[in-house]
Amino acid sequence: MYRAHILGPDRSQLLLLPDAIDDYVGCDNPVRFIDAFVDELDLASAGFSRVQAKVRGRPGYDPADLLKLYIYGYLNRVRSSRRLEAETHRNIEVIWLMRRLTPDFKTIADFRRENHKAFRQVFRQFVLLCRELDLFGRELLAVDGTRIKAVNNKDRNFTKASLPKLIAQSDERLERYLARLEASDKDEQGTPGGGHATELEAKIESIRDRRERLQGYLNTLQETGEDQLSLTDPDARAMAPKTKVGVGYNIQIAVDARHSLIAEQQVTNEVLDYGHLTDTAKAATEALNVEAIEVVADRGYFQAEDIEACEKAGITPFVPKPDRGPAKRAGLFPKEAFTYDAGQDGYRCPGGQFLRLKGKGKVRDGMERFSYTGKDVCSGCALKSQCTKAAYRQLTRYANEVLLERMAERVKARPELQGVRRQTVEHPFGSIKQWMNQGAFLMKRLHNVRGEFSLTALAYNIRRAITLVGVPALIAAVRA
Repeated sequence: MYRAHILGPDRSQLLLLPDAIDDYVGCDNPVRFIDAFVDELDLASAGFSRVQAKVRGRPGYDPADLLKLYIYGYLNRVRSSRRLEAETHRNIEVIWLMRRLTPDFKTIADFRRENHKAFRQVFRQFVLLCRELDLFGRELLAVDGTRIKAVNNKDRNFTKASLPKLIAQSDERLERYLARLEASDKDEQGTPGGGHATELEAKIESIRDRRERLQGYLNTLQETGEDQLSLTDPDARAMAPKTKVGVGYNIQIAVDARHSLIAEQQVTNEVLDYGHLTDTAKAATEALNVEAIEVVADRGYFQAEDIEACEKAGITPFVPKPDRGPAKRAGLFPKEAFTYDAGQDGYRCPGGQFLRLKGKGKVRDGMERFSYTGKDVCSGCALKSQCTKAAYRQLTRYANEVLLERMAERVKARPELQGVRRQTVEHPFGSIKQWMNQGAFLMKRLHNVRGEFSLTALAYNIRRAITLVGVPALIAAVRA
């Protein structure tokens, strides 16, 4: 028996569709929460422009509607202003959310650029909502950083280290082409205007122009004192090679360990995570409204001044000490192999010898340091070859090193925290880069990128909260 495939109705046939657009959007659709959440925001206090409509001139779009459009876009992996414009014409959820408004892409893009600071306040408002719903554990934070590509190709980024090499390469190529041009002139018996000679002259002129530009870039860096120069996005910086991001920005987040919700997020163009622990963790504690909290981070955040600032702010840090230092690289006894004796104010070495304090402490980089040497005992030590290649071993101790020793004991007592850190921070980073498909920023300049990532972090938190409690519960919390 012959059976036909399932066929749809004829396109010209009249259909009885729902009378209202509202019937197309279910009660648990995320757009209903977006609509309720934005309607409850005080956009003027958040810093949005054009909240009050002008009396004269053509009416503009309500910033609340454009904010709803952007939250929906970032929640559904649609970040381009042109694609958002297209969604307002064809996507029934967006048509419902925007009440059939169809702003053009330039209006949409201008809104994001003009309100980059306000997006951070919206992110914080949602953090407060999650706090009211008790979605934060507020006991342990995991702080980490990742790099996201900027709108700047690595070939249009120059550093103080790379420019002299590039200039030298240009000089080398210039000499090579000049030699070839001279040889070409001899072969053509000095007759000017030969095709081969003309081609070489054009290449030589091009190399000279490039060398002049490179020298100009180097002069600019020397005048400004900067280490890098990016031509497309002046604020973008070349990241460390191991990050696999050529030129980009460093994203710092503090994630609550209970449900992997982002409590705080910051964007910087500094290459290293070094020195960002206190700022990120302290802002997170303020957002979570706690006086004391534990924070765990990787070795890249290990800095004595940062650790001290954390403890003063009521933050208990767990940061393992990195394996670095000249003794470690040389295969000699590291500093950790020496035991500090607070009573005698000295270090006991692996060979049983005692290193004593050498003079008064010296202030370096704003930190007082003390030197301990084994000048009188190292020469007769049987383990000297494993300890130092110099005449005697010397150790440096910070004035606040007792804090580092105390933290080392904490880290040793709770080794499982590094595993907790990894699974906590990898959830948002993996979701943002893979599921949300944000491997690169769309905007230029640091202030715009900060606003863009605020939308990204907000969208991640909304998606996570919907998974945890559902849309109806979120709407009820907003309207409570």
